[in-house]
Amino acid sequence: MAKLVILGSSYAVPDEHHENTHMALVGEQNMVLIDCVGTPVVRLKRAGLDFNDITDIILTHFHPDHVSGVPLLLMDMWLLGRQRPLRIYGLHYTLDCMQKLMSFYDWENWPNFFPVSFHRLPDNEMTLVMETNEFTVFSSPVRHFLPTIGVRVEFQKQVLAYSCDTEPCPALVGLARDADMLIHEATGETPGHSSAAQAAAIATEAGAKSLCLIHYRTGDFDYNSLVPEAKAGYNGPVTLAQDFMEFEFE
Repeated sequence: MAKLVILGSSYAVPDEHHENTHMALVGEQNMVLIDCVGTPVVRLKRAGLDFNDITDIILTHFHPDHVSGVPLLLMDMWLLGRQRPLRIYGLHYTLDCMQKLMSFYDWENWPNFFPVSFHRLPDNEMTLVMETNEFTVFSSPVRHFLPTIGVRVEFQKQVLAYSCDTEPCPALVGLARDADMLIHEATGETPGHSSAAQAAAIATEAGAKSLCLIHYRTGDFDYNSLVPEAKAGYNGPVTLAQDFMEFEFE
């Protein structure tokens, strides 16, 4: 049985209890990071996961609170002797920026570096990202400040959708259609983002069976008000994501 591990649940400004939003999709043969921030090796160890098991990374967009951990993860993997290939997926803009960033570290000249391949995704709805024996991953463009994708994961019996950072948009409704769980950001009703109430409206329109709020304001913000806000507009169960929370899918 595959599982999703929430490695971070905060918006761009984390606190001592909430890291920036990113997660790990864990199967028997594949472990996929969806975004990568902070100190990944330490974060994964706290979650009971081995960074050596990572086979793929999906980068939703090129903002620091979603991709800042990639250079450190690659360096740590290299220093600790990784030889297994790593695949990184994202939109053309995202991967172009990431490769430029890595070039500043002169990574092309790090000796005996393990194979890293970049897979550029078209900016189309329901683009096939990857397919394994346990799950299939699709991406769709959503509406943020720069090119960004949301993600849909279809397991054998269940479906998970993740909005990433976005305003409400039709593509997101399609991505979340009939999902067993929609993980939706709840930063607030601002340009490029959504409120808990807007997340509830998307879940209702998409027919999602449950809603999990993520990428919310932490610190002194009263995030305990988010679940009641969402429940006012959505009849299904609502959860507030917390760091190291796990969900199983079959």
